[in-house]
Amino acid sequence: MTPADGTQKSTAVRGSQDGKSRGARTVSAARLEDHCTAILTGAGLPETDATIVAASLVDANLRGVHSHGVSRIPIYVDRLRRGLVNTDPHVTIIRETGGALVVDGDNGMGQVIMQRSLDLARARIPEHRTVSVAVRNSTHYGSGAYFAKQAAASGSAIFLYGNAPATMAAFGGKERFLGTNPYTFAVPAGARGTLVLDMATSVVARGKIISAAQAGESIPEGWAVDPEGTPTTDADAALAGSVLPFGGPKGYGIAVMVEVMAAMFSGASSGTEIGDLYDDLDRPQGVGAFFTLHDIEAFVPPEQFARRMEWLYDALKNSGPADGEVLLPGEVEERTAHRQAIEGIAIPAAVAAQLEDLHPESEALQHPTDGTPRKQER
Repeated sequence: MTPADGTQKSTAVRGSQDGKSRGARTVSAARLEDHCTAILTGAGLPETDATIVAASLVDANLRGVHSHGVSRIPIYVDRLRRGLVNTDPHVTIIRETGGALVVDGDNGMGQVIMQRSLDLARARIPEHRTVSVAVRNSTHYGSGAYFAKQAAASGSAIFLYGNAPATMAAFGGKERFLGTNPYTFAVPAGARGTLVLDMATSVVARGKIISAAQAGESIPEGWAVDPEGTPTTDADAALAGSVLPFGGPKGYGIAVMVEVMAAMFSGASSGTEIGDLYDDLDRPQGVGAFFTLHDIEAFVPPEQFARRMEWLYDALKNSGPADGEVLLPGEVEERTAHRQAIEGIAIPAAVAAQLEDLHPESEALQHPTDGTPRKQER
């Protein structure tokens, strides 16, 4: 639809449903990925690129991070069909100095650009040991954890920064300028798996406020301010206003740091220059990112590092829980992924229906119903 100001708005539902409500449908990860790949291929993406995007989204759902999962498919398809995203981008290194690269994503799908950029970085690790990549002219790349886990699996630590459309005011301000600017870190942890920290710099993902508004519910104090900068518990007023940074000035400072790394180093758009994924349907997004890979072997023997990570993991777990248990970053998501790989992924029925409408030739999205839990073919 087109509002009074002439800008175009998408009819796609924002990706915020959490899978535990609205009549969840249980779907196998492999089935869901195949279905989403078919949708994206039908929207014009080459099959290889469609597979990358679908796999990253399903991985988010598998880990329980539904805000960055397959509920994003409808808006991706909308933008692809409008020609707002390049279906066949020429991802190019426009500057390379030693282990430092600047990559232009040619306005392709964010996940495709991130995957190609990560591959470029990993190919240079044997020579440089530490490689940094600044990415510009990109789009929403989904969950940073999907890419960070790949880096860790190849024996590197990764720091990943990404900027986002303006939804958060500066500390002490009332007008939206910064995005929720995610920060991701991952490192292999020996027999304990992978340590993954993937977080926004806001108190809460804006998608949770959208869910509250859709349900007619209030939000907790401290999540957001209204357009005048006044704290609010009204979800609609919060959406018209700004989300708040976590930790007040500390979270704000980290959000600014992420903005500098993702936009100033790369030449990407920044703040209000970035196109909103849902609301700005007349221009590209211009998202930026920055990541650094550190080859662990360049600093310490991998076997020693693994032992020390296992020690740290166990020491933290056994450090005297105050209530329940001590959890490490990413542990809840890893448990969820393990469980849903066997039981299937719970997604809202409304999201499943949207996906079925986008690919009506396919069978209904559902998990095997013979009563026997099945592991996924992944």
